[in-house]
Amino acid sequence: MRPMETVTLIVIIAVAAVVIIGGGIAGLVTTTRRRKDRTLPPQAETDVITRPEAPTVEETAEPETVPSEPATPVIEKPESTASRLVRLRQRLAGSNALGRGLLNLLSTDRLDEDTWEAIEDLLLTADVGVAPTQELVEGLRTRLRVEGGKASPKAALREELIKLVDPDMDRRLQVSGADGAPGVVLMVGVNGTGKTTTTGKLARILVSEDHKVVLGAADTFRAAAAEQLTTWGERVGVEVVRGPEGTDPASVAFDAVKEGLDKGVDTVIVDTAGRLQNKAGLMDELGKVKRVIEKQTPVTEVLLVLDATTGQNGLIQARVFSEAVAVTGIVLTKLDGSAKGGIVVAVQRELGVPVKLVGLGEGPDDLTPFTPEAFVDALLG
Repeated sequence: MRPMETVTLIVIIAVAAVVIIGGGIAGLVTTTRRRKDRTLPPQAETDVITRPEAPTVEETAEPETVPSEPATPVIEKPESTASRLVRLRQRLAGSNALGRGLLNLLSTDRLDEDTWEAIEDLLLTADVGVAPTQELVEGLRTRLRVEGGKASPKAALREELIKLVDPDMDRRLQVSGADGAPGVVLMVGVNGTGKTTTTGKLARILVSEDHKVVLGAADTFRAAAAEQLTTWGERVGVEVVRGPEGTDPASVAFDAVKEGLDKGVDTVIVDTAGRLQNKAGLMDELGKVKRVIEKQTPVTEVLLVLDATTGQNGLIQARVFSEAVAVTGIVLTKLDGSAKGGIVVAVQRELGVPVKLVGLGEGPDDLTPFTPEAFVDALLG
């Protein structure tokens, strides 16, 4: 081969080698770039960078919840009996004309027949009643005649009035049963006398004396009565057994007494419907309530609640109720300045049972045991 041809061939081979090597390098670079792109694509980089951070402790912690305990009812301490009697005296003496009127008449220089007749009229107007009035006037006339000028009209009147109110009657409340059974107190009376309120006030007094009490809301014909009694129960801290409006009153009374027996309480007080004295069927219902209760344990007290301002109408109520359920005691409500006072004597004579409690007003402590001496002292101021 010619030297020129040899040189040309060498040059061609060298150029070809350069092209081949350059293409390999370029391909390698391209391949490497593609591998790098597949290993970490741009979107993947973005995902890693924008991944949300783990929430902090403050963000994940649930708010701490402290369970709330039911509020303990605040039970007020009732007034003492002495304080109640002081207020009784203040209310009766402040506006009741009976005592002052009698003293004024007896203090005149000359007690003639006109004066004694005026005394009788005053007593009759105060609802004392005919027979008790005659007894009182006769006793005063005899005493003042015998003692003459030495007699104190006020002292004589006080003693004769106490005798008339009869201090020998047993006025204790029978709120305990025999052999560990609870005493059962049945509250009866017409609408408007304050029967349900008196039930609550009586429970308040008993609780203050460390009695365990259950209340029975057997006035199921009046929804407000059950609500009112429930409020009293919450106020004094005692359980109230009640049923839906229109429930058989006897069944509610039965359940209340059963609850009292099961829990071993001292007293069950059953509030009954405000019966109208001219409805014989309703009187029969009261008798049924008492009979149903006594299938479990005896009723120890039947308290008739009377409005002291009703006068002769109160005596009619007393007579009818006593025939239906054998009343054992009387509660006279509204015995303040608006009452004439003589109803105490008249109703005791009518039924032969004592006035055991008197209500003085609307306050929670306006219920007090009745004592003849305190009552007469209040009348006389």
